[in-house]
Amino acid sequence: MFTVIGERINTTLKKVQAAVIARDADYIREDVKKQQAGGATYIDVNAGARIGHEEADMKWLLKVVQEGTDLPLCLDSPDPAILEMAYSMVNKTPMVNSISLEKDRFDAMMPFLDGKECKIIALCMDDSGMPKSVADIVDRATKLVEELEKIGMKRDDIFIDPLIQPMSVDSNNGNVAMEAVQTIMTDLAGVHTTGGLSNISYGLPQRKIINRNFLGLMMAHGFDSAIMDPLDTDIMAVLNTCEMLKGNDSFCMNYLKGVRAGNIKA
Repeated sequence: MFTVIGERINTTLKKVQAAVIARDADYIREDVKKQQAGGATYIDVNAGARIGHEEADMKWLLKVVQEGTDLPLCLDSPDPAILEMAYSMVNKTPMVNSISLEKDRFDAMMPFLDGKECKIIALCMDDSGMPKSVADIVDRATKLVEELEKIGMKRDDIFIDPLIQPMSVDSNNGNVAMEAVQTIMTDLAGVHTTGGLSNISYGLPQRKIINRNFLGLMMAHGFDSAIMDPLDTDIMAVLNTCEMLKGNDSFCMNYLKGVRAGNIKA
């Protein structure tokens, strides 16, 4: 089944940052409840926007978010010390966002991950920068999986992020992402793929329409997770319809439930 990583609890968002500064627990709890009702599988928690306040903000957010949902969390920080603290506070096995092949990040994250029970998002980034081709993405994905397996991580716990890049920059970026996902899901059988879906539409008008159509195309190539907004009912309708068409919805029950609830409609 498709894994939806709810992206809304992130202090880069003005309303979330304002709620964190004001310690407005009701706002955060209500948003998290809505994300769960909308179909989130994990709730991403990112408190990194306020420099010098990440630890205190993350501690507060983790407490409040877990009061609003029984979903597992995605712990989102580049700082292993913050992740270590966050890992000690969660009630359920978390997802961790993220590791890459960039030396500083890789060397810091591997000791943190060693022996941990968690899912991990692995970015196809190294010290040379963003990948420039399908071959770059697949090569980096392969190296990440090999290294993570060495410390005992199972492929089912690894979510490869191919680093979706905007169509406004290069008209081949959609094809690169789709081909990379299909190759990863075939050559590295057992892993998952995820990423920031809306990156594809950056710089273009009517972004939501682009994101919806791209999700369907990516799912057809094996994409089985995304960092996205589960309160966007239109894109969730696309997701649930595609899951049904891919045979991942027994007797079309989830699709029919969505239609009856008015969430899937023409």
